[in-house]
Amino acid sequence: MADIQKKEAVCCKKTSIGGQALIEGIMMRGPVRSAMAVRNPAGEIVMEEWATRGKELPKILKLPIIRGVFGFIDSMTTGYRCLMRSAEIAMPEDDGGKPLSEEEKKKESKLLTIAAGIGGVLGVVLCVVLFLYLPSQLFRWLAGAVPALDTDIMRAVFEGVMRIVLFVGYVGAMCLVKDVRRTFQYHGAEHKTIFCYEAGLPLTVENVRTQRRFHPRCGTSFLILMLIVGIIISMFIHVDNPFLRTGIKLLLLPLTMGIGYELIKFCGRHDNVLTRIIAAPGMWLQRVTVHEPDDSMIECAIAAMTAVIPADGSSDNF
Repeated sequence: MADIQKKEAVCCKKTSIGGQALIEGIMMRGPVRSAMAVRNPAGEIVMEEWATRGKELPKILKLPIIRGVFGFIDSMTTGYRCLMRSAEIAMPEDDGGKPLSEEEKKKESKLLTIAAGIGGVLGVVLCVVLFLYLPSQLFRWLAGAVPALDTDIMRAVFEGVMRIVLFVGYVGAMCLVKDVRRTFQYHGAEHKTIFCYEAGLPLTVENVRTQRRFHPRCGTSFLILMLIVGIIISMFIHVDNPFLRTGIKLLLLPLTMGIGYELIKFCGRHDNVLTRIIAAPGMWLQRVTVHEPDDSMIECAIAAMTAVIPADGSSDNF
């Protein structure tokens, strides 16, 4: 009986280890170490490891809501660096079939970083216009035509649904790009490997392949929850001017992030009717952002996962 209970405990493990799909690779973040495994043009897995930030942080950054804001910013910055580094490693040979020299790689890496920086700024501006300003302005026009709709609740619901539609449409359009589809496949490899580890099974391609690919702690679920939380918060913003309303929403983004993070954390720790309802929109959207991986992608995920599993098996409990 003791052996059975021990086996069940292992199989029900919930780990704090999380990851991110990269260009031709995976990044995994453990409680002590983080690692990325990326395939180079020769098909070899290139590993890089570093110490995970977190334990040395001041206590104020570990408080509920605040930890979500810091965690989101930290994940974005770390993820961006890993994404740029994976692009360098996965960079193919030049058109003549000759491998790029280190100097050429550095030059192209700088150009890629500059382009990504410019694209990032333009992306932020576009996001503010599309996801914050445009829904507010559209509702203002709609309310002008149908005054009966001009209530705070209707405004919040309309703007929220518009943002969700725009977000889902954008993600769906990204699936049309071949390289993005491959990244979404690596996303699936990340989820399946984490599920395999949580099930207490050896990390082999065969074991990982049979796991589920939709995970309740996925970043996609977090983004959807932020949009839904934003609908509720918007109900308390009694401002009609779209510019002022957009500014207020930007100021309230940290609160939205914090609440979204706490909900994701809650869903990750518990499995009941309430958490399934909360996680349902994100789990549905993962059908778009999380694709079935091939065995070579699973091998990358296993390599990254193995590198971050702590020696103390309990230190990564979620």
